[in-house]
Amino acid sequence: MSGLNIAIVGAGIGGLTAALALDGAGHTVALIERRTGFSEVGAGIQLSPNASRVLIGLGLGAALRRAASEPPQVVVRSLRGGEPIGGVALGASHRDTFGAPYYVIHRADLQTLLLDAVRGRPKIRLLVGRDVTGYAERPDGADLTLESGSGARAETFAADLVIAADGVRSRLRGHLDSQDLRSCRAAAWRAIVPRDALPPELDAESTGLWLGAGRHVVHYPIRGGQHVNVVAVVPERTGSEGWGQLGEPAILRARFRDAAPPLASLLAIPDSWLVWSLEDRPAARPMAGGRLALMGDAAHPILPFLAQGAALAIEDAAVLTKLIGPAGASQDLSAALLQYAVARSARARWVRKAARANGRTYHAGALVGPIRNAVMRRLGPEGLNRRYAWLYGWTP
Repeated sequence: MSGLNIAIVGAGIGGLTAALALDGAGHTVALIERRTGFSEVGAGIQLSPNASRVLIGLGLGAALRRAASEPPQVVVRSLRGGEPIGGVALGASHRDTFGAPYYVIHRADLQTLLLDAVRGRPKIRLLVGRDVTGYAERPDGADLTLESGSGARAETFAADLVIAADGVRSRLRGHLDSQDLRSCRAAAWRAIVPRDALPPELDAESTGLWLGAGRHVVHYPIRGGQHVNVVAVVPERTGSEGWGQLGEPAILRARFRDAAPPLASLLAIPDSWLVWSLEDRPAARPMAGGRLALMGDAAHPILPFLAQGAALAIEDAAVLTKLIGPAGASQDLSAALLQYAVARSARARWVRKAARANGRTYHAGALVGPIRNAVMRRLGPEGLNRRYAWLYGWTP
């Protein structure tokens, strides 16, 4: 039996990973992207072992080692006092425990290495500047209506299977699920600073996590350790539908006027911040059906308190590819999509629940904060690692 003709809508991290995995299984893949360029706004992302092992399995290990950093640890501090609260062992300890590295990388660098790999696969078609404006199923497949920004006549693209990897505001998700996005009344401010501008009290090689009532800050090395990615999560009264809006530095500094001196110095460095409103909704019900499967943020937006948004999209790609099976094998697409929906919905629910709980822990106030600190000190760096074995130890 020949391979499937698969259309992937969205050439982000999940879509690119899925294209590589499905091409490797012998299927015909077309990546459809509404943008004409691939410069990624944003800053760094974290690739925990559950994600990095998938990418390494796709032959990207050497490229990741060149582009990513591998912090030796997470150092957790009090946002106001600056005193250490606890830590998490990463580096060699993480690799030994979970069999794969914990990487941090600039989003654009990860996108670039994935895109380079896709362009090196002659059987993957990359269709850019096409906006998907329609979806219709047939007994033996599905048709996408594509429109280009140039105003050219709409075209129809036929596929055996459509994978929606088109982000948190996915148009295609509405064909399977109608739950609306909800504002979390919080925003993530992101910036990049040069390593040599870092306050001397901070370790440029490690990940730093600063916890305070209602807010937190995380920073880690990217771009070969030459820069540091900084993310500050603060309350926000009203959300914004825009992504990567420019933020006024003075507003953020005012939110942290009581921060410990090293942190205050770090937050004073950037003269440009990008702001994302945090939004949430449960995993789609179902995540797949008919000739359509949802992936990544289109399927299950995850709050950033476990750094698992990109990781779950990468997991989705691996699981869907495994369940569809290689070209030439006996394929029951309906059964494969049902298994995918059940397995990934359960995983997404667990991760979503854990991320929301982490957010409450990070932002605990005067009553719960001391209890959190005592627990982190008692568990120690290795104990905190073991606590998330269910997450980082995952394999396809």
